[in-house]
Amino acid sequence: MAPRRAAALRGGEQSLREHLIAAAGRLVARRGVAGLTVRDIAREAGVADGVLYNHFADKEELLAAALHAHVRSVEAAREGAAPRPGEATVEANLRAYLDRALALHAAILPAFAGLASQPKLLARLGKLPAPLGGGQGLRGELAGYVCAEQRLGRIAPTARPEAVATLVVGVCHDLVLGRLLDPAGPPPEPAPDLVDALVATLLHGVLPA
Repeated sequence: MAPRRAAALRGGEQSLREHLIAAAGRLVARRGVAGLTVRDIAREAGVADGVLYNHFADKEELLAAALHAHVRSVEAAREGAAPRPGEATVEANLRAYLDRALALHAAILPAFAGLASQPKLLARLGKLPAPLGGGQGLRGELAGYVCAEQRLGRIAPTARPEAVATLVVGVCHDLVLGRLLDPAGPPPEPAPDLVDALVATLLHGVLPA
C-alpha cells in the first residue's frame, strides 16, 4: 500500500473506494458538484490524484456515487420514518409526507447545483437506483402508501396514486428549486397554512361539494 493511501485509511475500516466516495461526498455537501476537480477530491481524501482512477472509470462515476451516498445519508439523518398505512389519519399522513419531502429537498438540492450542465454526470447518476424511499424514490414511496390506503378503504379507489405522488413531489420542487438560483439566500420555509392548504386540496379537490 502506498504511503498516502495508508495515511488516508489509517485507523479506519473503510475500503479505499468507500473512503474516496466519503471524501467526495463531503465536498459535494459543502460545495455542490459544480467545479469540483479530481485534485480537489484527492486532496480531501489525502491521496494522490491518480488513485481515483484505480477505483472509478472517471470523475463522473465517483461524483455520482458521492451524490447518491450524500442523499441517502441526509434521509437517514432525518428523525422518524415515513407514515405507515392504516395509522393516524390520511390527512395527518399526507401532511407528514409533505413536510418530510420538503425538508429532504431543501437539504439535498443545493448539492445538485450545476448538475444540469454536466450531462456525463447526469447519465452516470441515472444508472444508479433511486437513493430515497428505500430505492423507490419519494414519488414511488408515496404512491405505494396511497395504494395501501386504498386497499384499506381509507382513500377512494378512483384516486390515482401516481398523480397524488407527482403533485406532492412537484410542490416540493416548486418551493425549493428557487434556492438553487440563489444558494446564498435563506432556506425555503413554506408557511404552515400553505402546507395545510395543499393537503386540504389533495383531499377535497377544487370543485364545490
